Amino acid sequence: MILSESAGHPELLRVTRAAHDRLSRGERVAHTDLSWMLKEAARKNVYPALHARYGAAAFDEMVVVLSREIDRQAPVRSR
Repeated sequence: MILSESAGHPELLRVTRAAHDRLSRGERVAHTDLSWMLKEAARKNVYPALHARYGAAAFDEMVVVLSREIDRQAPVRSR
């Protein structure tokens, strides 16, 4: 979803395209890349276009799925 709306943002497009390509080959995408994608899409104000194009439920599901994968991969930090 982010890839479809990132054409106007070259770095976001590059990272999302690379993530899409890795996933399509069955490879893992690092949590750091996924986290960066979510943050950068928010910073570049891509979310309103995603909401409009796909609807709130699909947008929310995308964020939840990416967030769960980030949480699953991220190292646990001890205090």
